[in-house]
Amino acid sequence: MNRPLRTALGVVLSAALLTTAAPAQAHGTGRPPAVIALPDGFQPEGIATAGQYAYLGSRATGAIYRVDLRTGQGATIGAPTGTPSLGLKVDPRGRLFVSGGTAGDARVLDTRTGEVLASYQFATAPTFVNDVVLTREAAYFTDSNRPVLYRLPLGRGGALPPADGFTTIALTGAYEQVGTGVNLNGIVTTPDGRALIVVQSTTGTLFRVDPATGATTVVDVPGYTFTNGDGLLLIGRTLYVVQNRLNQIAVVTLNRAGTAGTVTGTITDPNFDVPTTVAPALGRLYLPNARFSTPPTPTTPYSVVAVRAR
Repeated sequence: MNRPLRTALGVVLSAALLTTAAPAQAHGTGRPPAVIALPDGFQPEGIATAGQYAYLGSRATGAIYRVDLRTGQGATIGAPTGTPSLGLKVDPRGRLFVSGGTAGDARVLDTRTGEVLASYQFATAPTFVNDVVLTREAAYFTDSNRPVLYRLPLGRGGALPPADGFTTIALTGAYEQVGTGVNLNGIVTTPDGRALIVVQSTTGTLFRVDPATGATTVVDVPGYTFTNGDGLLLIGRTLYVVQNRLNQIAVVTLNRAGTAGTVTGTITDPNFDVPTTVAPALGRLYLPNARFSTPPTPTTPYSVVAVRAR
Protein backbone atom coordinates (compact mmCIF):
# COMPACT_ATOMS: atom_id res chain seq x y z
CA MET A 1 0.00 0.00 0.00
CA ASN A 2 1.33 3.43 -0.88
CA ARG A 3 1.80 5.97 1.89
CA PRO A 4 -1.01 8.37 2.78
CA LEU A 5 -1.46 11.24 0.33
CA ARG A 6 -1.76 13.65 3.27
CA THR A 7 -4.33 16.09 1.96
CA ALA A 8 -2.88 19.58 2.26
CA LEU A 9 -6.28 21.22 2.69
CA GLY A 10 -7.88 18.74 5.07
CA VAL A 11 -7.22 20.78 8.20
CA VAL A 12 -7.94 24.05 6.42
CA LEU A 13 -11.27 22.84 5.03
CA SER A 14 -12.42 21.35 8.32
CA ALA A 15 -11.58 24.56 10.14
CA ALA A 16 -13.41 26.57 7.51
CA LEU A 17 -16.50 24.45 7.93
CA LEU A 18 -16.50 24.88 11.70
CA THR A 19 -15.86 28.63 11.74
CA THR A 20 -18.60 30.57 13.54
CA ALA A 21 -20.08 33.26 11.34
CA ALA A 22 -19.74 36.83 12.57
CA PRO A 23 -22.58 39.32 12.11
CA ALA A 24 -23.20 39.88 8.42
CA GLN A 25 -22.30 43.19 6.86
CA ALA A 26 -25.01 42.82 4.22
CA HIS A 27 -28.76 43.19 4.62
CA GLY A 28 -28.54 43.43 8.42
CA THR A 29 -29.53 39.77 8.75
CA GLY A 30 -26.94 38.84 11.37
CA ARG A 31 -25.59 36.19 8.99
CA PRO A 32 -23.73 36.22 5.67
CA PRO A 33 -26.09 36.19 2.67
CA ALA A 34 -27.48 32.78 1.67
CA VAL A 35 -27.54 33.74 -2.02
CA ILE A 36 -24.74 35.78 -3.56
CA ALA A 37 -25.10 37.32 -7.00
CA LEU A 38 -22.30 36.83 -9.53
CA PRO A 39 -21.70 39.06 -12.55
CA ASP A 40 -24.33 38.64 -15.27
CA GLY A 41 -23.23 36.23 -17.98
CA PHE A 42 -20.42 34.80 -15.81
CA GLN A 43 -21.30 31.08 -16.30
CA PRO A 44 -19.68 29.70 -13.11
CA GLU A 45 -18.46 26.14 -12.75
CA GLY A 46 -15.87 25.65 -10.00
CA ILE A 47 -15.55 27.10 -6.51
CA ALA A 48 -12.76 27.13 -3.92
CA THR A 49 -12.76 28.82 -0.52
CA ALA A 50 -10.12 30.27 1.79
CA GLY A 51 -11.34 31.85 5.02
CA GLN A 52 -14.24 34.17 4.24
CA TYR A 53 -13.42 34.36 0.52
CA ALA A 54 -14.56 32.24 -2.39
CA TYR A 55 -13.00 31.98 -5.83
CA LEU A 56 -15.15 31.08 -8.83
CA GLY A 57 -14.16 30.26 -12.38
CA SER A 58 -16.04 31.11 -15.58
CA ARG A 59 -16.45 28.34 -18.11
CA ALA A 60 -17.14 31.02 -20.73
CA THR A 61 -14.16 33.38 -20.43
CA GLY A 62 -11.82 31.82 -17.87
CA ALA A 63 -12.25 34.80 -15.55
CA ILE A 64 -11.67 34.27 -11.82
CA TYR A 65 -14.07 36.09 -9.49
CA ARG A 66 -13.19 36.59 -5.83
CA VAL A 67 -16.11 37.24 -3.47
CA ASP A 68 -16.29 38.07 0.24
CA LEU A 69 -18.83 35.57 1.57
CA ARG A 70 -19.68 37.79 4.56
CA THR A 71 -20.75 40.73 2.42
CA GLY A 72 -21.43 39.28 -1.02
CA GLN A 73 -19.11 41.85 -2.61
CA GLY A 74 -16.59 40.71 -5.19
CA ALA A 75 -14.35 41.52 -8.13
CA THR A 76 -12.46 39.78 -10.91
CA ILE A 77 -8.77 39.08 -10.30
CA GLY A 78 -6.23 38.77 -13.08
CA ALA A 79 -7.12 38.66 -16.77
CA PRO A 80 -9.59 36.26 -18.43
CA THR A 81 -7.88 33.58 -20.54
CA GLY A 82 -10.60 33.11 -23.13
CA THR A 83 -10.59 29.40 -22.24
CA PRO A 84 -12.57 27.69 -19.45
CA SER A 85 -11.76 27.85 -15.75
CA LEU A 86 -13.47 24.82 -14.18
CA GLY A 87 -12.44 22.91 -11.03
CA LEU A 88 -10.54 25.05 -8.50
CA LYS A 89 -8.58 24.51 -5.29
CA VAL A 90 -6.67 26.96 -3.06
CA ASP A 91 -3.59 25.77 -1.19
CA PRO A 92 -2.31 27.13 2.17
CA ARG A 93 0.20 29.31 0.30
CA GLY A 94 -2.57 31.33 -1.35
CA ARG A 95 -2.20 29.71 -4.77
CA LEU A 96 -5.23 28.83 -6.88
CA PHE A 97 -5.02 25.67 -9.01
CA VAL A 98 -7.33 25.93 -12.04
CA SER A 99 -8.57 23.16 -14.37
CA GLY A 100 -8.67 24.33 -17.99
CA GLY A 101 -11.48 22.26 -19.52
CA THR A 102 -11.34 22.01 -23.33
CA ALA A 103 -7.99 23.84 -23.35
CA GLY A 104 -6.46 20.66 -21.90
CA ASP A 105 -4.37 22.60 -19.44
CA ALA A 106 -4.05 23.80 -15.86
CA ARG A 107 -2.64 26.95 -14.38
CA VAL A 108 -1.67 28.19 -10.93
CA LEU A 109 -2.55 31.75 -9.88
CA ASP A 110 -1.63 34.05 -7.02
CA THR A 111 -4.96 34.67 -5.26
CA ARG A 112 -3.92 38.18 -4.22
CA THR A 113 -3.05 39.50 -7.65
CA GLY A 114 -4.39 37.01 -10.16
CA GLU A 115 -0.88 36.62 -11.60
CA VAL A 116 -0.30 33.31 -13.40
CA LEU A 117 2.57 31.60 -11.57
CA ALA A 118 2.74 28.52 -13.79
CA SER A 119 0.83 26.73 -16.54
CA TYR A 120 0.80 23.15 -17.79
CA GLN A 121 -0.43 21.74 -21.11
CA PHE A 122 -1.65 18.23 -20.27
CA ALA A 123 -3.35 17.27 -23.53
CA THR A 124 -4.86 18.47 -26.79
CA ALA A 125 -8.36 17.86 -28.17
CA PRO A 126 -10.31 15.80 -27.39
CA THR A 127 -9.77 16.72 -23.75
CA PHE A 128 -11.71 18.25 -20.86
CA VAL A 129 -9.62 18.89 -17.76
CA ASN A 130 -12.43 19.09 -15.24
CA ASP A 131 -11.50 19.02 -11.56
CA VAL A 132 -8.55 18.97 -9.15
CA VAL A 133 -7.62 17.82 -5.66
CA LEU A 134 -4.53 18.90 -3.72
CA THR A 135 -2.36 16.80 -1.43
CA ARG A 136 0.91 17.79 0.19
CA GLU A 137 2.83 15.95 -2.52
CA ALA A 138 0.82 16.66 -5.66
CA ALA A 139 -2.18 18.07 -7.46
CA TYR A 140 -4.34 15.52 -9.33
CA PHE A 141 -6.60 16.54 -12.23
CA THR A 142 -9.39 14.60 -13.94
CA ASP A 143 -10.03 14.56 -17.68
CA SER A 144 -13.68 13.94 -18.60
CA ASN A 145 -12.75 12.87 -22.14
CA ARG A 146 -9.92 10.48 -21.28
CA PRO A 147 -9.50 7.60 -18.79
CA VAL A 148 -6.51 9.25 -17.10
CA LEU A 149 -5.48 11.49 -14.24
CA TYR A 150 -2.78 14.14 -14.49
CA ARG A 151 -0.34 14.39 -11.57
CA LEU A 152 1.44 17.65 -10.87
CA PRO A 153 4.13 16.93 -8.24
CA LEU A 154 4.86 19.54 -5.58
CA GLY A 155 8.40 19.88 -4.32
CA ARG A 156 9.87 21.04 -1.04
CA GLY A 157 7.89 23.95 0.34
CA GLY A 158 5.22 23.35 -2.31
CA ALA A 159 7.56 24.21 -5.18
CA LEU A 160 5.84 24.00 -8.57
CA PRO A 161 7.39 21.79 -11.26
CA PRO A 162 8.52 23.00 -14.69
CA ALA A 163 6.01 23.13 -17.55
CA ASP A 164 6.73 19.53 -18.58
CA GLY A 165 7.03 18.21 -15.04
CA PHE A 166 3.69 16.38 -14.84
CA THR A 167 2.80 12.72 -15.35
CA THR A 168 -0.25 11.06 -16.89
CA ILE A 169 -1.76 8.16 -14.93
CA ALA A 170 -3.76 5.70 -17.05
CA LEU A 171 -6.71 4.17 -15.21
CA THR A 172 -7.06 0.38 -15.16
CA GLY A 173 -9.31 -2.13 -13.45
CA ALA A 174 -13.01 -1.49 -12.88
CA TYR A 175 -13.19 1.92 -14.53
CA GLU A 176 -14.31 2.06 -18.18
CA GLN A 177 -14.79 5.13 -20.34
CA VAL A 178 -18.40 5.38 -21.59
CA GLY A 179 -19.40 7.14 -24.81
CA THR A 180 -18.59 10.78 -25.48
CA GLY A 181 -20.33 12.38 -22.49
CA VAL A 182 -18.80 13.65 -19.24
CA ASN A 183 -16.97 10.73 -17.65
CA LEU A 184 -14.42 11.53 -14.93
CA ASN A 185 -15.50 14.56 -12.96
CA GLY A 186 -15.05 15.41 -9.25
CA ILE A 187 -12.07 14.11 -7.27
CA VAL A 188 -11.09 13.87 -3.58
CA THR A 189 -8.78 11.78 -1.40
CA THR A 190 -10.02 8.84 0.66
CA PRO A 191 -10.48 9.48 4.41
CA ASP A 192 -7.23 7.63 5.20
CA GLY A 193 -5.36 9.63 2.57
CA ARG A 194 -4.00 6.54 0.81
CA ALA A 195 -5.98 6.80 -2.41
CA LEU A 196 -8.29 8.99 -4.48
CA ILE A 197 -12.03 8.85 -5.18
CA VAL A 198 -13.51 10.05 -8.48
CA VAL A 199 -17.08 10.17 -9.76
CA GLN A 200 -18.03 9.13 -13.30
CA SER A 201 -20.91 11.37 -14.34
CA THR A 202 -22.13 9.14 -17.19
CA THR A 203 -22.71 6.12 -14.93
CA GLY A 204 -23.15 7.78 -11.52
CA THR A 205 -20.44 5.51 -10.08
CA LEU A 206 -17.75 6.30 -7.53
CA PHE A 207 -14.32 4.75 -8.08
CA ARG A 208 -11.36 4.40 -5.74
CA VAL A 209 -8.06 5.03 -7.51
CA ASP A 210 -4.57 3.94 -6.46
CA PRO A 211 -2.53 7.01 -7.50
CA ALA A 212 0.68 4.98 -7.74
CA THR A 213 -0.66 2.53 -10.33
CA GLY A 214 -3.96 3.91 -11.67
CA ALA A 215 -5.78 0.72 -10.58
CA THR A 216 -9.46 1.37 -9.85
CA THR A 217 -12.21 -0.37 -7.91
CA VAL A 218 -15.87 0.54 -7.47
CA VAL A 219 -16.75 2.20 -4.15
CA ASP A 220 -19.52 0.03 -2.74
CA VAL A 221 -22.52 2.25 -1.94
CA PRO A 222 -25.49 -0.14 -1.79
CA GLY A 223 -28.76 1.01 -3.32
CA TYR A 224 -27.56 4.33 -4.71
CA THR A 225 -26.39 5.63 -8.08
CA PHE A 226 -24.93 9.14 -8.17
CA THR A 227 -26.79 10.27 -11.27
CA ASN A 228 -25.35 13.54 -12.66
CA GLY A 229 -22.49 13.32 -10.17
CA ASP A 230 -20.28 16.40 -10.39
CA GLY A 231 -18.16 18.09 -7.71
CA LEU A 232 -17.00 16.16 -4.63
CA LEU A 233 -16.05 17.38 -1.15
CA LEU A 234 -14.63 15.25 1.67
CA ILE A 235 -14.75 16.39 5.31
CA GLY A 236 -13.57 13.72 7.71
CA ARG A 237 -15.38 10.59 6.56
CA THR A 238 -18.32 12.48 5.06
CA LEU A 239 -18.35 12.72 1.28
CA TYR A 240 -20.61 15.30 -0.38
CA VAL A 241 -21.52 14.44 -3.98
CA VAL A 242 -23.11 17.24 -6.00
CA GLN A 243 -25.75 15.90 -8.41
CA ASN A 244 -26.05 18.88 -10.67
CA ARG A 245 -29.25 18.48 -12.72
CA LEU A 246 -30.98 16.80 -9.76
CA ASN A 247 -30.38 19.98 -7.73
CA GLN A 248 -29.15 18.09 -4.72
CA ILE A 249 -26.12 16.91 -2.76
CA ALA A 250 -25.87 13.26 -1.70
CA VAL A 251 -24.29 12.83 1.76
CA VAL A 252 -22.21 9.66 2.09
CA THR A 253 -20.49 8.21 5.14
CA LEU A 254 -17.36 6.36 3.98
CA ASN A 255 -15.15 3.83 5.68
CA ARG A 256 -11.59 5.00 6.26
CA ALA A 257 -10.19 3.29 3.19
CA GLY A 258 -12.89 4.73 0.96
CA THR A 259 -13.83 1.31 -0.38
CA ALA A 260 -17.45 1.47 0.80
CA GLY A 261 -20.02 3.93 2.03
CA THR A 262 -23.63 4.56 2.97
CA VAL A 263 -25.84 7.40 1.80
CA THR A 264 -27.21 9.05 4.94
CA GLY A 265 -29.30 11.76 3.29
CA THR A 266 -29.50 14.47 0.66
CA ILE A 267 -29.34 18.26 0.80
CA THR A 268 -31.35 20.48 -1.50
CA ASP A 269 -32.48 24.09 -1.60
CA PRO A 270 -35.13 26.02 -3.56
CA ASN A 271 -32.37 28.36 -4.75
CA PHE A 272 -30.45 25.58 -6.51
CA ASP A 273 -30.37 25.87 -10.30
CA VAL A 274 -28.00 23.13 -11.48
CA PRO A 275 -25.21 23.54 -8.91
CA THR A 276 -21.94 21.97 -9.99
CA THR A 277 -19.30 22.10 -7.26
CA VAL A 278 -19.10 22.66 -3.51
CA ALA A 279 -16.71 24.18 -0.97
CA PRO A 280 -16.98 24.86 2.79
CA ALA A 281 -16.75 28.22 4.57
CA LEU A 282 -18.26 30.04 7.57
CA GLY A 283 -20.01 26.90 8.81
CA ARG A 284 -21.86 26.28 5.54
CA LEU A 285 -21.44 24.74 2.11
CA TYR A 286 -21.31 27.03 -0.92
CA LEU A 287 -22.34 25.96 -4.44
CA PRO A 288 -22.34 27.92 -7.72
CA ASN A 289 -25.43 27.63 -9.91
CA ALA A 290 -24.20 26.74 -13.40
CA ARG A 291 -27.75 26.90 -14.83
CA PHE A 292 -26.96 24.38 -17.60
CA SER A 293 -30.64 24.22 -18.56
CA THR A 294 -30.81 28.00 -19.12
CA PRO A 295 -29.45 29.37 -22.42
CA PRO A 296 -26.48 31.61 -21.53
CA THR A 297 -26.51 35.23 -22.61
CA PRO A 298 -24.43 38.25 -21.55
CA THR A 299 -27.28 39.27 -19.22
CA THR A 300 -28.14 35.85 -17.73
CA PRO A 301 -27.95 36.10 -13.90
CA TYR A 302 -25.87 33.63 -11.90
CA SER A 303 -25.40 33.07 -8.19
CA VAL A 304 -23.76 31.13 -5.37
CA VAL A 305 -26.01 29.40 -2.81
CA ALA A 306 -25.12 28.59 0.81
CA VAL A 307 -26.65 25.59 2.62
CA ARG A 308 -26.10 23.94 5.98
CA ALA A 309 -23.87 20.87 6.07
CA ARG A 310 -25.09 17.56 7.45
